[in-house]
Amino acid sequence: MASGSSFAPPKLADFILTERLGSGTYATVYKAYRKGSNREVVAVKVVGKKTLNKASTENLLTEIEILKTVRHPHIVHLKDFQWDAENIYLIMEWCSGGDLSRFIRSRRILPEKVAQRFLQQIACALQFLNERNISHLDLKPQNILLSGSDLKLADFGFAQYMSPWDEQSVLRGSPLYMAPEMVCRRQYDSRVDLWSVGVILYEALFGRAPFASRSYAELEEKIRSSQPIELPPGARVTKNCRDLLLRLLERNPDARITFAEFFTHPFVDLEHMPSADSLVKAKELVLQAIQKDQEGERSAALTLYCSALEHFVPAIHYETDRQRKDALRQKVSQYVSRAEELKALVASDNRLSFEEARTSRDVLREMSRDQPRLQAALEMASTAIAKEESGLDDHVALDAYQQCLGELLLVLAAEPQGRRRELLHSEPAVCSNLTADHENQLEHLSEDQAARQRSGRAVGCFEAKSNLHHTSPQLTVCTLWVWQWMGI
Repeated sequence: MASGSSFAPPKLADFILTERLGSGTYATVYKAYRKGSNREVVAVKVVGKKTLNKASTENLLTEIEILKTVRHPHIVHLKDFQWDAENIYLIMEWCSGGDLSRFIRSRRILPEKVAQRFLQQIACALQFLNERNISHLDLKPQNILLSGSDLKLADFGFAQYMSPWDEQSVLRGSPLYMAPEMVCRRQYDSRVDLWSVGVILYEALFGRAPFASRSYAELEEKIRSSQPIELPPGARVTKNCRDLLLRLLERNPDARITFAEFFTHPFVDLEHMPSADSLVKAKELVLQAIQKDQEGERSAALTLYCSALEHFVPAIHYETDRQRKDALRQKVSQYVSRAEELKALVASDNRLSFEEARTSRDVLREMSRDQPRLQAALEMASTAIAKEESGLDDHVALDAYQQCLGELLLVLAAEPQGRRRELLHSEPAVCSNLTADHENQLEHLSEDQAARQRSGRAVGCFEAKSNLHHTSPQLTVCTLWVWQWMGI
């Protein structure tokens, strides 16, 4: 079936083996192309029969058996296996992004959010294996491959079927990522994989493993130490991330986080991991939110909108088509705006529907509790309305509107994009209009005529911008220039 030499890749009937990707004690991995029209790219793991002893033969057979039966998006796929007189060939899925070790080294450290996304994928694969009583026993960045933005567990050469109550004492894996109970040659179980995950997460966040050493003797001494693991000085990670790291890197396996606790930990957050199900869950929740919103149950609608958004964000991450991704972003922007409106209404305990509310000013005030300057500007606007409605002096009302307008324009110029900015747009626009209106009326109307106009004008002071063009025909040149400057 195949032939080969020590200087050239082996030859297979259906594949052309090209560059060597890496090699270990028992195997060498090559990039290869399937012969024929489609030229499928694969990775071929070549194991020399002469290098195998009894233990390694058993490991290889277990690896083939496990990979033949598992199908998971975050576990490398064994497409086929073949053999001839000299070698055994495992034809594997091709992962073009290299391994996680190289990815970390190229960036030195990973942002916590990126590390979390990778951890979710590792956890998802481990959950699948754990349900089938499979332990990897050699988890390390070199055995985690990248395919696009997906991580895939690879190299199951040390993997074993291990029930929760099974224990072993055979040394397996790579010392830097071995759990203390394994290094110390004590009985161990599947929880050693959790320790390895902790070392991988630590390395991703801080650029080195917690026991980086110059020699195996130094490494063994550090691992055997009874000192608890500490994060590097000045480490900036979230509370949940810190908690998970320290619980994974617990030297005592009986005190270490369990698999069940790991899969449900808030930092792992498997429920909101980007997947094909993310969009399905998001749509279900948003439909429920819309229904509750229509029924006037604002608090329930807000909760459902927030839950939907927690699934929409990973759905956007998971989507690869640019047009569909942009369409999702637009939809999410609409839902965020509505959620912000509902949040403001619920916070103000306003039992009237948003559409029946007198103005958008109450919503804007609730959304601006953390902005003292904006709150002050809105109070100035309320004062201007009160002065106009009092009917005491149009000149006083005009001064109040002018002062309010100047402050609102300064606040608006510094306001970032969002629902609050949209609501804020209407405030200086309407105040500008009413300022111009007052100037014009004071020039042409007598005092008693002006008094008869006051109540009608005050009603529209804080109407939405969509209604502004119907109630505000008298825009001065200055007002139009300000609108252009603001990008309206």
